[in-house]
Amino acid sequence: MSANTKGRLLLTAQGMNSDHWTRVLASGGRDVVLEPAAGEDPSIDYAVLWRYPHGLLKRLPNLKLIFSAGAGVDHIMSDPDIHGMHANVPIVRVVAPNLTQHMVEYVLWRVMDHHRQGAFYRHQQAQRTWNDTPQPTTDRVTVGIMGLGELGRSVAAKLGALGFNLAGWSRTQHELPGVDCHAGPEGLTPFLQKTDILVVLLPLTQETEGMIDYDLLTNLRQDGPLGGPCLVNAGRGRLQKEADILRALDDGLLKEVSLDVFEREPLAEESPIWQHPRIFVTPHAAASSDPDHLGPLMVAQMEAFERGEPLKHLVDRARGY
Repeated sequence: MSANTKGRLLLTAQGMNSDHWTRVLASGGRDVVLEPAAGEDPSIDYAVLWRYPHGLLKRLPNLKLIFSAGAGVDHIMSDPDIHGMHANVPIVRVVAPNLTQHMVEYVLWRVMDHHRQGAFYRHQQAQRTWNDTPQPTTDRVTVGIMGLGELGRSVAAKLGALGFNLAGWSRTQHELPGVDCHAGPEGLTPFLQKTDILVVLLPLTQETEGMIDYDLLTNLRQDGPLGGPCLVNAGRGRLQKEADILRALDDGLLKEVSLDVFEREPLAEESPIWQHPRIFVTPHAAASSDPDHLGPLMVAQMEAFERGEPLKHLVDRARGY
């Protein structure tokens, strides 16, 4: 470990407020740097990373612990050095009540907007038209949640309290109160066939990349009370194939879509998604990392590591999340 017994920390988080993060992470006297020394820098013990340039980690020969500064670790797991010289370095995921609450709020907002025909009424307002449309109650609508980790479970609890029927799908079997749980390839089609509003909260792995494609969307329930199925993706952009989503909308397989994430970000100005009348776009804003909440959790983990205590929320490298 470096001369500072607290361990020296590298912060490389593109698109985030580095000054704010530095103040929080250094508040206990820990050394925080934004760039490693030229060449190899053996003084760095910890790294807090978000969308960092690959090749950086090979310059940190004594790295002992890695933190993701945002939800998801695909940006780290896609780095070849993670599987090479740093194959045994623990990686810590972000799990924080503040982040979870923001994600739950976003999903509730989009699900309720689709459920209560928000797009229909916004169009009517623009046309100065005064007409009603059928409004089914929540107990007639099934929300299907793909991904039953911390975020998926929290979303399910809130949607269940509103009276929605709930279905869930994940890689491995889960048992959740009030949720009709499905798992694995054999459980995917039965899950989709009962789903009116599909909420995607999966991690991005080799197995899930591009999973939300045309073939998957063809299996969504077509005779439900909303007049067609809806899609909400607040997980990862590369889970979806945007050309397939557009095709499904044009072919009538999807009624409406809410997207917070995209295959490439920021979304290109020329993308047809911007102007599509049945797609609601937000700029990866469902749940932003707040250093005032996440920083102290990271510091506590570093201190536990230095005391030789077990770490929480470690990435399972075999699963990729």
